[in-house]
Amino acid sequence: MQTDLVLITPPFTQLNTPYPGTVYLKGFLNTLSYKVFQADLGLDVILKLFSKKGLTDLFNYIEFQDVELSENAQRMLMLKDDYISSIDAVIRFLQGKNSTLADSIVQDGYLPEASRFSQLDDLEWAFGAMSFQDKAKHLATLYLEDLSDLIIEAVDENFGFSRYAERLGRSANSFDEMYAELQKEPTYIDQITLSELEDLIQKTNPKMVGFSVPFPGNLYSAFRCAQYIKQNYPNVKISMGGGFPNTELRSLSDIRVFEFFDFILLDDGEAPTEQVLKYVNNEVEVSDLKRTFVLKNDEVVYINNPKIRDYKFSEVGTPDYSDLKLNQYISVIEVVNPMHRLWSDGRWNKLTMAHGCYWGKCTFCDISLDYIKVYEPIAAKQIVDRMEELIESTQNTGFHFVDEAAPPALMREVALEILKRKLSVTWWTNIRFEKSFTYDLCRLLKASGCIAVSGGLEVASDRLLKLIDKGVTVDQVAIVNRNFTEAGIMIHAYLMYGFPTQTTQETIDSLEMVRQLFEIGILQSGFWHQFAMTAHSPVGLNPEKYNVINHSVEVGAFANNDMIHEEKSGMDHQQFSYGLKKSLFNYMHGVGFDLSLQEWFDFKVPRTTVPKFYIEDVLNNETFSGHKPNQKIVWLGGIPNLKTSTKMKKGVSYENTMLSIHTKNEAVEIRVEKEIGEWFIQFIKDLKQTPKTITFQQMKSDFEEKLQMDFDVFIYSKSAEKLKEVVLLVV
Repeated sequence: MQTDLVLITPPFTQLNTPYPGTVYLKGFLNTLSYKVFQADLGLDVILKLFSKKGLTDLFNYIEFQDVELSENAQRMLMLKDDYISSIDAVIRFLQGKNSTLADSIVQDGYLPEASRFSQLDDLEWAFGAMSFQDKAKHLATLYLEDLSDLIIEAVDENFGFSRYAERLGRSANSFDEMYAELQKEPTYIDQITLSELEDLIQKTNPKMVGFSVPFPGNLYSAFRCAQYIKQNYPNVKISMGGGFPNTELRSLSDIRVFEFFDFILLDDGEAPTEQVLKYVNNEVEVSDLKRTFVLKNDEVVYINNPKIRDYKFSEVGTPDYSDLKLNQYISVIEVVNPMHRLWSDGRWNKLTMAHGCYWGKCTFCDISLDYIKVYEPIAAKQIVDRMEELIESTQNTGFHFVDEAAPPALMREVALEILKRKLSVTWWTNIRFEKSFTYDLCRLLKASGCIAVSGGLEVASDRLLKLIDKGVTVDQVAIVNRNFTEAGIMIHAYLMYGFPTQTTQETIDSLEMVRQLFEIGILQSGFWHQFAMTAHSPVGLNPEKYNVINHSVEVGAFANNDMIHEEKSGMDHQQFSYGLKKSLFNYMHGVGFDLSLQEWFDFKVPRTTVPKFYIEDVLNNETFSGHKPNQKIVWLGGIPNLKTSTKMKKGVSYENTMLSIHTKNEAVEIRVEKEIGEWFIQFIKDLKQTPKTITFQQMKSDFEEKLQMDFDVFIYSKSAEKLKEVVLLVV
């Protein structure tokens, strides 16, 4: 039976979970009744390579090569029997199928060790904070990275677990280098990839194959696979979509690309893919294509029929993970940091709360492109419906919401819906550090299963944050981070250096801000990246405004996004790279806070102008603005009890009333007046029974109507403050 479309993620993206491009598209095409199959070719290649037979073949191949190897590689060759005998068991362990192997892995002598294990002297302190299984997982990860180093040195210099031949795809203004590489014989890794591709084609018999290419590191393999299909299955049509073409190939004109692909699709793939499938089935004309490059009369032509409408985000269906080998993904721990590990450890169902970015102003971001510009949220009920569908289909309750920035109000509604349905889920997402993330909202998110958030602190300088149009301040970020941390939610910060006009002083001051955030314990993870000017960002579109000289004058025939530029000041930001990343590595592991910032750099840097306790003072001086009438009331505990006892004091009896409350992890008693306690218990019963939420104003009105007392006196009393501290949220 013939398949309408086979969707492929080419090597390599992630080891631990599928990249969601094909998953989203298959979910949509299900609504149109197309027969679609999807595959993560990267996982297939990794499992083939890192197996007993795979390593046997690899070591045999290396031994027949006439190359001079390093001492480290020679050591691994001498230990080849130990690698071959252990690899299947280690892979099963990392797949979660062989947990008892942890006992052997953590003992010296089980895993063969090469250069990656030299890091253990520096990281031994961290194992006390890691579980036994995590320690074994980290050691097994080092073992795989050793093998990766051997492959890079002796077999294929372009190999990488999460990217392959990335250099060829990154900023490839010209197609020449990629094209020349594709004229060479397939590499050892290519041969494994093409063998797996052949098996897939034989299994599915597709009319069309679509490659999802999210990153530069997927590009070479996509072209190599497309080349194989053209040579061996010339009747099969081939398309490419995903993050790379969306940002890099918008001005494509090199006709050689169409020796490999028939269609290059841009932006949201639903409508373009549907139209291509109709065209392949002779149901529409080529002029009916949507956001698609084709070759016509030996010329690259972009067709975007305005009569073909895009689908609303609410119409695209639930992501579909069927066909993917979900129980064979490999969880690894590359960095010993509880937050950082989320990207590589565990299998996450990917979902999106809202299409695009609700802020859409950051001047370094591609805000002119639809994937950012077109903001379209969906209802919380529909989001949680999709969560329930995925739990049913994948038997997995972990979710990574891959939004550009999840909207706080929608996150609140999703959390309330999760609690209402009594779902037991774990989730994390990307945010902006909005002031609306109050301590109570963070606690609500935590109660619904949120374990972590990531967000852009970027330059950690108020002047530059304003220039970026980030819409946040350093003070605001600190307060929000404190709220998340105290609620038990981990935080990862995206950090940037080298934004146009940034001075050396501002770079060092930004580092000091970051140091203080880590030292106080309100930031758990981060990553510094150097500013890159892109063609679709406000800086790229108007470099003069930011005192930048654009050297990317000519539009290339292939990829056009990253722009070569320099600052008019001549500032060299690259010099800070090593020091910023080294300091951050130490801060993430809880060390190095007492060192002078100068210690991280091998050249003279100025002293910071940031006061030593700046962040601490910001947190201590925060003012409470009170509750708003339309905020919602949330109760996280069970129905409270009222305990009344009589005490005698100097011959006079006093009635003592205690409100007894049980939460998941504690029991507390709070002294209240009897009539207030009775009202409160009834209010909580009503709150739990009503399908609608109750606002702060409704609570206030009910209290004052029934008790004829001033609600403000009660809600800001010590008793009520204790209630709010434990179980009563105002969000």
